Amino acid sequence: MVREKVRVSTRTLQWKCVESRVDNKRLCYGRFILSPLIKGQADTIGIAMRRALLGEIEGTCITRAKSEKIPHEYSTIVGIQESVHEILMNLKEIGLRSNLYGTCGAFICARGPGYVTAQDIISPPSVEIVDNTQHIARLTEPIDLCIGLQIERNRGYRYSIKRPNNFQDGSYPIDAVFMPVRNANHSIHSYGNGNERQEILFSKYGQMGV
Repeated sequence: MVREKVRVSTRTLQWKCVESRVDNKRLCYGRFILSPLIKGQADTIGIAMRRALLGEIEGTCITRAKSEKIPHEYSTIVGIQESVHEILMNLKEIGLRSNLYGTCGAFICARGPGYVTAQDIISPPSVEIVDNTQHIARLTEPIDLCIGLQIERNRGYRYSIKRPNNFQDGSYPIDAVFMPVRNANHSIHSYGNGNERQEILFSKYGQMGV
């Protein structure tokens, strides 16, 4: 973690990182200040930056999984420790980075017993897995686990619409969290007197390592 003593300019507009840390391959954090600002500017800038960072930056994630051997999202499979729902939630959390446009296919094909991790995902060269150690499932018996994946690059968040016909062919949509920046918050510190009051914008961001 890197942390600096905050020294605020009272004349020249400055944007400065005062704290940063990398929690793991997938998560990092930063705190920044912008000053000096006239009264009312800090909140306007803070809200605009939050909206842009959470909604306008593209990211990549898994949006669909397909396996004909899976009868239902909330079912369990003999020889797999996790339920189908838990596997889908683990796939949702896989950190990816890419330069693709639109969607592409990938797949997992692993044989137990053993652990299935992000390293077992076979994807095109345009897609990179951020952390190969991310857990997907544990196979407790000598069985095969084969799952087809759909990977997509987009913006924001998209809630998956689960229709009955999706499950009939073994296809399961996954809630898509495309946002590389997962947390964006700000606070304001005012100083000065009367008409000379100015503001400092403190911004905090939590970001996936993508």
